[in-house]
Amino acid sequence: MPDVPTSDLPVVVIGAGPSGLAAAAHLRSRDVDVLVLEAGATAGATVSEWGHVRLFSPWSELIDPAAEKLLADAGWTSPNLQRYPSGADWVGSYLQPLADVLGDAVRYGARVTGVAKQSRDLLVSSGRDDAPFTVHVRTGTGAEHVVARAVIDASGTWTGPNPLGGDGVPAIGEVEAADHISYRMPDLRDDATRARYAGKHVVVAGTGASAKGALIGLTALAKDAPGTRVSWLVRRANVGDAFAGSGQDELPQRGALGQQAQAAVEAGPVATVNGFRTSRVTRSTDGRLSIESFDGQVVDAVDEVVVLTGFRPDLRMLSELRLDLDPVLQAPRELAPLIDPNEHSCGTVYPHGAKELAQPEAGFYLVGMKSYGRATSFLALTGFEQTRSVAAAIVGDHESAARVELTLPDTGVCGGAGLFDEESTQGGGCCASPAAPELITLGRPAGQSQSGAAK
Repeated sequence: MPDVPTSDLPVVVIGAGPSGLAAAAHLRSRDVDVLVLEAGATAGATVSEWGHVRLFSPWSELIDPAAEKLLADAGWTSPNLQRYPSGADWVGSYLQPLADVLGDAVRYGARVTGVAKQSRDLLVSSGRDDAPFTVHVRTGTGAEHVVARAVIDASGTWTGPNPLGGDGVPAIGEVEAADHISYRMPDLRDDATRARYAGKHVVVAGTGASAKGALIGLTALAKDAPGTRVSWLVRRANVGDAFAGSGQDELPQRGALGQQAQAAVEAGPVATVNGFRTSRVTRSTDGRLSIESFDGQVVDAVDEVVVLTGFRPDLRMLSELRLDLDPVLQAPRELAPLIDPNEHSCGTVYPHGAKELAQPEAGFYLVGMKSYGRATSFLALTGFEQTRSVAAAIVGDHESAARVELTLPDTGVCGGAGLFDEESTQGGGCCASPAAPELITLGRPAGQSQSGAAK
């Protein structure tokens, strides 16, 4: 591979989702050569997988400013900024058009399998800081290397759903029962999906936005399909703040989701099982499942399980990079204290940008949902501001990179995902201590938990 001056190399962005394409737009606005590598066949491929879900953020909070300018220059017509799109709308009306404007800068069917420093494994320090990155890519025609001056990992967490097991590891028998377990919110508009759950005993695990959406959908299904019943597994000792935010949430649709879920649980055929941390899944002779918790609780005669306990980042492709990640959240160490649900139970996040996202490998950044690791409540606006700051840092505009100005909507929710049993009844400490300008975690689609542990 011939030597090329690092400054002449492109910046590689991993993932053509909302944050990845925003990063490309900001780099393009600064005349930086950029290459976006997307494993899927289209832009926003993972967003399309939850295309049936309506977001609780309006269009005005789902369009990156630099991307909007690129699109407008190409003749794009903005959607009604006050409307709330579905995931499919977001892809069709914004993400794919943006990727089309970026043109050859976006490559599809290009799965990144590894990122390293050229000619140096993790142990080699000599010349490391000046070496370019080598991005290992697998395509339909084979494997190749892409050499880059900087790398922005915006690959998200969608491919890493948390398991049903209450200790973060798949429960005994969970893998063997995979044909009866889904880790995605079901699209109950689809006839085949409705048939899978109609008239069945369905277990829903989780208390985040995805779980709320599933409870709403399944209780509505029960009205049309007698015999449909739901067991809702809640890891906390009580439901507590699972429906919190209603009437207090500055994103009205997010607050409405909590209200609708509470009404669905109270009126529908839902049995709530508190303090349930799954230990074992057993298949009986009739093919149905029995689910047991660590403390001996059992939910039996289960037909289907919908596991919506959050997501975690896949860090395997970064194993040859020197990373500095928080051991709890698997997020950048400087960002972690700002988003840790053990400390910030209301979801409060203070301004952050390239400084908090940077890693020991100069020029490598985690952005978007992957930057939050296992933490929850990421909104698109955060990814847009992150990528603006990172793009500025890459070109040496340190003043702009350090200037992070963003006001995010408060959730009105206390009681963080990191709490355990009796702690969950005591509330969180962050709500009463506005020690710094308050920024709340960026949102996700209504009914769809995309990152972190929704417990």
